[in-house]
Amino acid sequence: MGMRRLRQPHGAPEPLGSRHHVVVVGGGFGGLRAVSKLRRAPVEVTLVDRRNFHLFQPLTYQVATGALSPGEIAYPLRAIFKRYRNVRVLLAEVADFDLDARELHLRSVSAVPAPERLGYDTLIVAGGSHYSYFGHEEWRMHAAEVKSLESALAVRSRLLAAFEAAEAEPNAEARDAWLTFVVVGAGATGVEIAGQIAELARDTLRRDFRTIDPRRARILLVEAADRVLTTFPPSLSAKAERSLQRLGVTVLTGRAVIGIDAAGVTLDGRDGGAERIASRAVVWAAGVTASGLAGRLAELTGAERDRAGRVTVESDLTLPGHPEVFAIGDMVRVRDSGGEPVVLPGVAPVAMQQGRYAAGVVRARLRGREHGAFRYRDKGNLATIGRAAAVADIKGVRLSGFPAWATWLVVHLWYLIGFQNRLLVLIRWSFSFVTHGRGARLITGASTAGDQRDG
Repeated sequence: MGMRRLRQPHGAPEPLGSRHHVVVVGGGFGGLRAVSKLRRAPVEVTLVDRRNFHLFQPLTYQVATGALSPGEIAYPLRAIFKRYRNVRVLLAEVADFDLDARELHLRSVSAVPAPERLGYDTLIVAGGSHYSYFGHEEWRMHAAEVKSLESALAVRSRLLAAFEAAEAEPNAEARDAWLTFVVVGAGATGVEIAGQIAELARDTLRRDFRTIDPRRARILLVEAADRVLTTFPPSLSAKAERSLQRLGVTVLTGRAVIGIDAAGVTLDGRDGGAERIASRAVVWAAGVTASGLAGRLAELTGAERDRAGRVTVESDLTLPGHPEVFAIGDMVRVRDSGGEPVVLPGVAPVAMQQGRYAAGVVRARLRGREHGAFRYRDKGNLATIGRAAAVADIKGVRLSGFPAWATWLVVHLWYLIGFQNRLLVLIRWSFSFVTHGRGARLITGASTAGDQRDG
């Protein structure tokens, strides 16, 4: 099993050595863990990502609400692996797969030259997922999401610009629309961002303006299911909803969104009609769909896909007929011992365990050893609602309030990449807890409150 080569645009291959070449696509939780577990193995590893950093996605909503700055939840990929000579990082995007030739087709990003093709002996694809707008892509421009760093910064600008626009708006009805914030989807991200917007309005900004009182802002959390946090036990869902209500969030369960435009949101009415909510700041946190890489792998291998675009992998996380290709994370569902596809939670621990497992299989194969099927070990669920308020379900132990919040803090600091990042976030959270402040309340990029021009 010799090392395959990078094929440069002009045809001159760059030799990487003679060892087994593992290519990992995606520097998220799954890809990062796979590379980390292979860094001392007798292999050469190439990590391909279209960003040069690892993003700690569970905290992107804190960037969106000004609690943290981008650099505190992101860490350069090259810095993570700089001490491991067998790991290369390649800034590029996967355009296609040639599974028979065991090659990736690449395209450049950010005007950085990239090889046209990249060969591999083993391929681990961790493409992740993105939010689904349920067939209404036109909603995307009016309802931003917080899954990427760029979108989190866009949401931050939109939220803060709404307060600025309300301050300058003389018409009371238009001002109320600016001060109405709608979060669609009451999973962990939706609950967390609704709570953070409420704290921003009722605590951080309460003395910043002269014309408006930010505490009068309406924060609506819309969920089609009959309760928030449906992956948690009903008792914790109820506690989370009460905590949200104490913060001033209005929870609308059993309501589906049927329209979103620049002026507001339309919900299906309980009486069969429709209810219109005027709002200029809508955040989307409902439903995900798998990376497009999952669909392409399914086409090439004949693997099944579900409605969310997840490709079905075997019990060892490989694709049918291609034991050298692993797919992990949010973009897959896994066959159980009975051959039935199982959708695992779209959370970081799943991706991390699958990345560790895939790396373990590679190491076992190189030693000529057998490896068992993948088994997910559920470590529990955590969601924070606001200041000293959270819910946790950890191996049957159910916590709420301050104990759950303290657990949430420890877990997130533990998994945050980089000692400097952990220290900065701890300092930032400690300062915010004492002062009720948020130091990253910056409107950046294009204005979302209108197309303004200087001069």
